[in-house]
Amino acid sequence: MRTMTIASLSGGQGKTTTAFFLSRLLSASSKVLVVDADPQANLTFFLGHEVEANAPTLLEMITGTVEPLDSIYKLSVSNLFLVPADDGLTKAQDYLAASGMGAVVLRNRLQQVAQHFDYCIIDAPPTRSQIVMSAVGAADWLLIPAEALTKGVNSLVRTLELASHLDALGAFAGRVLGIVPFRDRWFGNSQSTKSAAAIKAIKEIAAESQTEVFPSILESERYKQALDEGILLSDFGYPNLELPFKRVIERL
Repeated sequence: MRTMTIASLSGGQGKTTTAFFLSRLLSASSKVLVVDADPQANLTFFLGHEVEANAPTLLEMITGTVEPLDSIYKLSVSNLFLVPADDGLTKAQDYLAASGMGAVVLRNRLQQVAQHFDYCIIDAPPTRSQIVMSAVGAADWLLIPAEALTKGVNSLVRTLELASHLDALGAFAGRVLGIVPFRDRWFGNSQSTKSAAAIKAIKEIAAESQTEVFPSILESERYKQALDEGILLSDFGYPNLELPFKRVIERL
């Protein structure tokens, strides 16, 4: 199993959007485990899973109170499986901090189920925390969505700094796969000034670190519509909007 963590240290950067479409597209030909590592649990919701009372989630997988397989649920989509989250996941912070090895805990738990899946996609939370460090520490590849605004550029810089910090500690053994600009705004054939400036800055940062910049996720209500309905963009006639995710998959 190869693991990709989707992380960006700010809200609204497209992490859950990217995790949803990548996992759905990959599941067409591979067995995919999705890990919702964000206590907001948006990915769990969009994938159509409802966490029942007392049912194991990522919290129980991290703390080791159940076997890792007991926290995994088969979804209605063929080849797609989920370790869900709920707001109780915040309790994992203290466990990870007290463990003294929080950055490798999730990696170790996932290794116990790796033989069952081809890929694992982790949707990380938007804040620098024990949970996000454990999510990055579990990754073979780190994918960074960054909104095409100044906020997104700042988030990209902070996320790259976190990856570098964990790499220096020996807690991140993977590599940065690339950057996906998010909410790239166009008016007809003209890109907005703010988007153009932000993507120029993103490409300059990427060049310094020799990191690939993938095609942008355009600003479009179609993404939200697909997420709300739990379907692919191609399912309702917009396959061209899946280009960023397909390009990422080509690199795997």
